[in-house]
Amino acid sequence: MSPIKKIRISELRLGMYLHGFDDAWIKHPFWKSRFLLREYADLQAAWTCGIETCWIDTSKGRDVLQAEPESDCDAAETGPPDVVAIEQENTSFNEELQRAAILCRSARAATVSMFNEVRLGKAIDVEGCLPLVAEIAASVLRNPGALISLARLKTSDDYTYMHSVAVCALMVSLGRTLGMDEEYCREAGIAGLLHDIGKALTPLEILNKPGRLTAEEYETVKLHTSLGHQLLSRDAAIPEAAGDVCLHHHEKMDGSGYPRGLCGNKISLLARMGAVCDVYDAVTSNRPYKNGWDPAESLARMASWKGHFDRTVLSAFIKSVGIYPTGALVRLHSGRLAVVLEQNKASLTKPVVKVFFSEQSREPIEVERLDLSDSQVDDAIVGREERERWNFPSLESLWAGQLSARH
Repeated sequence: MSPIKKIRISELRLGMYLHGFDDAWIKHPFWKSRFLLREYADLQAAWTCGIETCWIDTSKGRDVLQAEPESDCDAAETGPPDVVAIEQENTSFNEELQRAAILCRSARAATVSMFNEVRLGKAIDVEGCLPLVAEIAASVLRNPGALISLARLKTSDDYTYMHSVAVCALMVSLGRTLGMDEEYCREAGIAGLLHDIGKALTPLEILNKPGRLTAEEYETVKLHTSLGHQLLSRDAAIPEAAGDVCLHHHEKMDGSGYPRGLCGNKISLLARMGAVCDVYDAVTSNRPYKNGWDPAESLARMASWKGHFDRTVLSAFIKSVGIYPTGALVRLHSGRLAVVLEQNKASLTKPVVKVFFSEQSREPIEVERLDLSDSQVDDAIVGREERERWNFPSLESLWAGQLSARH
């Protein structure tokens, strides 16, 4: 008989080895799904998390006291899947965009508070970060383009904070694309949220400088990786992976990065993921001294940088955000220009777009929403367009609506 047994959460006791929850990973309150229940606080957290059933491993911990399992536990001998499936509540892009806007505001406030606590010399409330990571992950799973795209619209005042939120979302999305399990996705998310925490210890006059940094100032900013790592290493509750990503997300595959000049497989997978997510959000965001690049153009440029990124990770990243991500400016076969709204999972080259301009007449046209994967739509993307060439004043409003003015 298999030692893996399905039981009710109410049957959990100290000394049992928790093998997994019988529900979405984002709903349970722990970093890990598999561990020995030693602390009463952990047991109480499990009892009150709202999940009804779980799996235990009786070969590594104590069994239930009852001789016979409940009727709904008869399938226990088959054991749980190795990776608990995430139940996705798929939502439309517009619906999730509204929810993401609310989440962005609360996430910004939470991240600002976290950075300020660090500036005051206080410890990071890692347990307080968990609900935020869970909410971000849930939004990404419902409709990945909404939060990821909205978090890209930053003001100069909140760049550092919203960048952390955006990288968290991108890490979760990338983790799912790479087929990572629940625990790894959770660690990827928290690593993304904390990857720039060292900037809380960077002088604000440098961090918020409206122009380009001097060489000396740049060297000061580079210290954020080691400062952040030192900060995270002090707290045993923070996963080592978060500290690793914090220290190494500026390393490059050819060894030309910092702070240690690591190369190839000497850089952890999560740090290689962090490098891609960090750069993508940075180059697509508006900064005081430059406008962000078009999302599709950014992916093309990143793919052209030899020795910078892990090619497998970058390919998975492009799959996760789309060849033509939300907000990308594209040219159609018909000679019209359009902005990408959302992806079609079945075909990355045929997203949903919003047509708004005629390249031939160089005049605005009636806005039209097109699903390029629809067999009745006789049009297709022939290439991406450089934003600098057209300088449209309200491009983001075409996909984000009034929300674009709030970010």
